[in-house]
Amino acid sequence: MNNRVVITGLGVVSPNGINVADFTHAIKNGISGIRHDQQLKDLNFSCQIVGEPQIPEGYLLNYFSALELRNLKSSGIEYGVIAGLDAWKDAGLEIPTDEPDFDSGTIFGTGTSGVDKFRIGIDIIDNGQVRKLGSGTVVQTMASGVSAFLGGKLGLGNMVTTNSSACSTGTEAVILAYERIKNGQAKRMLAGSTSDKGPYIWGGFDAMRVCTYKHNEEPEKGSRPMSESASGFVPSVGAGALVLESLDSALNRGAKIYAEILGGNINSGGQRGLGSMTAPNPVAVQRCITEAMKSAGVKPEEIDVINGHLTATSKDSLEIENWAKALNRYGNDFPYINTVKSMIGHSLSGTGSIECVASVLQIDQDFIFPNINCEDLHPEIDELIDKSRIPTTLINKKISILAKANFGFGDVNACIIFKKYNNG
Repeated sequence: MNNRVVITGLGVVSPNGINVADFTHAIKNGISGIRHDQQLKDLNFSCQIVGEPQIPEGYLLNYFSALELRNLKSSGIEYGVIAGLDAWKDAGLEIPTDEPDFDSGTIFGTGTSGVDKFRIGIDIIDNGQVRKLGSGTVVQTMASGVSAFLGGKLGLGNMVTTNSSACSTGTEAVILAYERIKNGQAKRMLAGSTSDKGPYIWGGFDAMRVCTYKHNEEPEKGSRPMSESASGFVPSVGAGALVLESLDSALNRGAKIYAEILGGNINSGGQRGLGSMTAPNPVAVQRCITEAMKSAGVKPEEIDVINGHLTATSKDSLEIENWAKALNRYGNDFPYINTVKSMIGHSLSGTGSIECVASVLQIDQDFIFPNINCEDLHPEIDELIDKSRIPTTLINKKISILAKANFGFGDVNACIIFKKYNNG
């Protein structure tokens, strides 16, 4: 089968907006969600700023029962369930009460789950009180906890699983869900990813010295993708979710269609050549981009916008070079490129899905959101592409085709091609 696949629902929990409306307003206006974190300062972290969603008191009761919340200690599950249920509601889909919905499933990724729950559990076990762990410990600490929660809350009867591929997790989940619908194995899939928060997640990156340390007193200026003065990424947390649906299903129920997915590609550099556990193999990155375009049936000159990975590390220049070589487009011919990381930091396993939501919003609402904190463009990037291709103010412009990619630890890559929907 070769079903056309469209996006009919969106959900997001981000440091600069915990719903789609607030998130859209924030990215259009370059509003940062990065703040100082006193706990990280007290723990002697080099980076003492983070991007963390601001969840109002009582808000979680809209998504969880009081019993579920009693011992819930997994921010990743919290954020993932909020984003996932919001996306399902946005798509106008019903939740079955008796039989599972065998046409609907989820692929919802994460990096870790319930680290704080693990820490509490270790103390309980070491004190010989294992029976005090509670019945919620397993589901909160297993990697597939977030998809299990979503599967139960939505009555999903199709594939219910969790993927995990570092920073490419979210985009990979969307591609995998797309392929399942395209091949006729499902009519609808909830795709997304989430991430846990806290020092036990971010400490390893701080120890690697890949996090910024220069802007602890100016949090909103800390995340500086493509900037010469970038000193590393800002750790962040959040979740994004997208409802993917066969075009026939969406049309039959009169659903709003945000965008269409034309194709994508997932690959690895094998940690060969210039690739390593922490560095991307340029050959594989460029191949991922070109194979995604081939899958989508689009030519390089048709791409209007790139939503990049761009972490505010030394690899930003290499990423721009890889895009330029893969597309064979340089200078003023290069597509517009942006990244929401300049406003929210790097949400690790949650980043790809949040950025996919931002990408689809741009296509649906005809805008290109600005990059902030890159007024001092890195000279290696300046040599490759024209500054005008890196917008620093909002551009209201119709977008036909957008390419979105993420590149993760382990030398893994994912690139997806979104298109404005038309009924042709």
